[in-house]
Amino acid sequence: MLVALSALAACSAGPSTRPVIAVHGDGEEPSTAGVPSGPREVPPLESFEAPGLSWSSCTDSTRARMGSSAPAGTWEYECAQVTVRLDVPSRPGRGSLGMSLLRVGTGGSPLVVVGEAGGEPGTVKAARLAASLPATVLSTFTLIGVDRRGTGESDPVQCVPDAARIGIVEADPGAESHEELVDAYTLASRECVLDMENRLPGVDSWRASADLEQLREALHVPHLNAIGFGEGSRVLTLYAARFPDRIGRMVFDGAPDPTLDATAVAQTRAVAAEETFSAFQKDCVIRGCPLGAGATDRFKALLESLRDRPLRGDDFDLTPGTATEAVLAGLADRARWGALADAIVAAEGGDGAELGAFVEPLVLEQADDPPRIDAGIITGCNDTTNRVPPERVAGLTADWRTKQPLFGAHFARKLLACGPFPVPQQVKVPRLVGAPPVLVLTTASDPVTPREGGERAAQALPAGVVVGWQGGGHGALGQSACATRAAEEFLVDAKVPASGTVCPP
Repeated sequence: MLVALSALAACSAGPSTRPVIAVHGDGEEPSTAGVPSGPREVPPLESFEAPGLSWSSCTDSTRARMGSSAPAGTWEYECAQVTVRLDVPSRPGRGSLGMSLLRVGTGGSPLVVVGEAGGEPGTVKAARLAASLPATVLSTFTLIGVDRRGTGESDPVQCVPDAARIGIVEADPGAESHEELVDAYTLASRECVLDMENRLPGVDSWRASADLEQLREALHVPHLNAIGFGEGSRVLTLYAARFPDRIGRMVFDGAPDPTLDATAVAQTRAVAAEETFSAFQKDCVIRGCPLGAGATDRFKALLESLRDRPLRGDDFDLTPGTATEAVLAGLADRARWGALADAIVAAEGGDGAELGAFVEPLVLEQADDPPRIDAGIITGCNDTTNRVPPERVAGLTADWRTKQPLFGAHFARKLLACGPFPVPQQVKVPRLVGAPPVLVLTTASDPVTPREGGERAAQALPAGVVVGWQGGGHGALGQSACATRAAEEFLVDAKVPASGTVCPP
């Protein structure tokens, strides 16, 4: 049932410190002078053609990439590659790289799926999404998943040494010294600068948004319809600012806060992660899971036990650091909360394999996909000029460890990541003054893109429309029937819901 949320109107956006992005170079930005300001009508749907793209079956390889969690059914997938401009600052508008695509569905209009730089590649995300969307969406649209630059099979970034990856995830959030973690990030930066050379600044959200424009041109449609998941919504926001007359029907599922700097974002994520763990514990009680009402205390006890006796693994050990990473990954995936509870219980009994499985995609190659941590760090550090000195991080760690005892120190220490990486050149993102409605889905307990940030992201748009799911996990689409129906009606029928609509848990 859809219910109006009057409290949303009371939210304030605050001062804007939008992420600053590495400078663009080819000078092909369209003029916004003729774009009308304010809200516009929902654009019509258009059929696509892609004569320059060569599609071929990739069903078997895609199912292999999804592993044991591949959706049931006889889904068929086709893949292709499109060449986009590398456009690094030293060679503006020049160079090239391959961007991997996957399509599924039978509809005549394209619906592009953009994932997170440090998350599941967009092609795999689209393959999973197809199984959770209503049939009308797949008969109206063809989903086109995109492995954004540096991820998946799109000339992936794989420059962080194994020792640095393991050092980062194994680092104990409870450690008094940050020296070992700083050393791991410094090693990652040094090797990536050496390995990628002048290509390193080219892996960012600004250029990823330009890649989408080249994809739109390859599809021969006047507007880009798209779904952005989490930090992928930032790429679509940048696209909208750069190409405002080409915005189609867009859905943001968990949008990052455009008003906060890196430190404030980390703190809001720590708070949201604590709230999500509380929701996980309540769900545990309702389902009668083995952790019951003691999930918080038992997780704390597990961390203390691992601090004294890490559980040895083949590729990495289960330490307080890897256990924390694993739990955060599990909290983000609502469908795996049951498996997360079982994994914590198994680790209490000395078997760390199940918890370790939540961390493996970050640090190990999976089928054809590289470790996700590389592109996540590089994109994140290229998307901001903000660098937090270690002495400031030390103070934040002590403070947040008290305020958010489960995850505060973890998120404070993550602020060390960009310190050793080169500071990108700065560019002012064009102000978006006119756009059609954009549907922004939020989740009440989201440890990756907290609800309040999504609401502020919607407020920053000329016609942002919020539908809030009162559930937990990262993302509402495919998890909440109510939110999924709102997205279906918006995408298929151009029906815009009332902003502030609330979906029950």
